[in-house]
This record gives sequence, C-alpha cells and structure tokens, in this order.
Amino acid sequence: MGRDVVLATPSGPVNAWRAEPPHGAAALGAVVVIQEIFGVNAHIRSVADGYAAAGYLSLAPALFDPVARHVELAYDADGFARGRELVDALGLERALGILRACRDALQAEGHRRLCVVGFCWGGTLAFLANTRLGLPAVSYYGARTVPFLDEPLQAPMLFQFGADDSAISPGDIARHRAAKPDAEVLVHPGGHGFNRDVDPDHYHPASAAAARRATLAFLDAALRQDATP
Repeated sequence: MGRDVVLATPSGPVNAWRAEPPHGAAALGAVVVIQEIFGVNAHIRSVADGYAAAGYLSLAPALFDPVARHVELAYDADGFARGRELVDALGLERALGILRACRDALQAEGHRRLCVVGFCWGGTLAFLANTRLGLPAVSYYGARTVPFLDEPLQAPMLFQFGADDSAISPGDIARHRAAKPDAEVLVHPGGHGFNRDVDPDHYHPASAAAARRATLAFLDAALRQDATP
C-alpha cells in the first residue's frame, strides 16, 4: 500500500514511508506515524499502512536519516543500544524539526486535518508535537515524557500505556493523569511494546487491538474537531 518518498527538512532530505487510503478514496485526514528507536522498519510501515487502510493518509518519517540512513534495528540488546545512540546523536530539536517539516508539507498539500501517533521514543515526540507544534497526538508508551509534563497541551491528547511496563511505573502514569487532566489516559494489559506484532516477547494482541480502536476513535473525534472553522 505504501511507498518511499523523500521530504525536505531543516536537517536535509529525509526518507519517509507514505501510505494512501485505498482505491483513490479521499483521506479522512493525515497521520504522521512516529517511529520507535528501531527505525522505520517493517512494523512501522505496517502501522502506517493500517491507518491508510482505515482512510487516513499516513506518513512515517525516518527520523534517524540526518545521522544514519536506512536504519532498521533488531529488537534485541544490540538494537536497543544502537537505537539509544542514534536518539542521542539526532537530538530532540532535530527530531521535532523533521516533524514540523512533515506538518508543513502535509498542510501545503491541503491536509488541514492532521494528527501524530508515536511509539516509545516516538510516543514522547508525539506529546511534544502536541505541546510545541499544536498537533493532536496519540502517545503509545512514551517513557521519556515525564520531564516535559509541565508543558501545556495545545490540542487533544491520548496516552496509552501497558500496565506491566517496566519503563513506565504506575507512579509515572499517575503523574500523567495529574498533570494532564484534559487528556485521555488508557492503561492496557501487557508491557512495553504491546503493539509490536513482530516482537513475540512484547506483543499483546488484545491490548494492541483495544489501543487501535481507541486511536481510531480519537482520530475521528480530534480531526473532526480540528476541521471545524
């Protein structure tokens, strides 16, 4: 369903996976899918394709391109270590600059209705795309969000966590609820990466399905709201 495209960004050209709604249907809106630390791999491309199948134009930028191109890491200790290195090498501001370029490019195409959905590290970036770029956002198990919880939301926000996530304590989830009472906070069975269907050590099918339903409901409501004059 999807294809590779190249985006112009402040950090230079960045590859992205772009997926369109089927059969030439008009898009219900646009969704920027924000990767985990493992790159825009088969899983992230599949996620983008899934939102396209639901009627949304989907774009998944390869955020690591300014420091390393064509990154697709394994879900193991080496992949995790390399992903952390790339996150640090890229830096927060360059990552947000790429997301801003995605927003601007999609809006220039006429996609007024725009949302971000991010996973893990991308979940934290999704939150910051809300507070700093004004975009409705869905954050799946964003483990680095707590230091930024004093930043005010600028758009609708959905947090989705795993009840057994060793990277996000119940106390941290409670901090999200307390700091962002206007956001929706859902806690699903399973742990970190419960949506990652290519990773049997972390995938929780029932939670992934429930989280997808919640995300689609959020997209419908948030983008309809965003479309009102």
